[in-house]
Amino acid sequence: MLRRIVLAVATSAAASFAALSAVPPVAYADSFPFMPPPVSGTGDDHLTVTLRDAGEGRDGTFELDCHPAGGSHPDAVAACEQLDRKTSWGTGPFAPAREGGMCTMQYGGPATAHITGTWAGRPVDATYRRGDGCEIARWDTLVPVLPDLSA
Repeated sequence: MLRRIVLAVATSAAASFAALSAVPPVAYADSFPFMPPPVSGTGDDHLTVTLRDAGEGRDGTFELDCHPAGGSHPDAVAACEQLDRKTSWGTGPFAPAREGGMCTMQYGGPATAHITGTWAGRPVDATYRRGDGCEIARWDTLVPVLPDLSA
């Protein structure tokens, strides 16, 4: 009887491992929904960036057009290049911070940003804050789209 139980447990564990190893990593990755890389020359990449409480005259609303770069953003070319670098299949630059992630308990200031529009053919509606280490890192990843507040 004991032998039968041990054999059943071992078989069940092996079957579970085989099922999990057959699933591609992307199926259980915590990432932004699949997003194609930006296509140059489409003119569809338009974002509105609204900053509040960023200090030093940084607050306001800026328009950012990419492919080609333009708009009222203070550094449209560098901002578009950063977004292009951060966009790849399966990930996107506007993904939220991971739920339940281990974040340092630090406060990066009252600054907030709201980005809306279209990027790589997908709608964007992302909010950024600096309330803990994960949110600060998420903000810093988008510099120069968002201002560098690390100083």
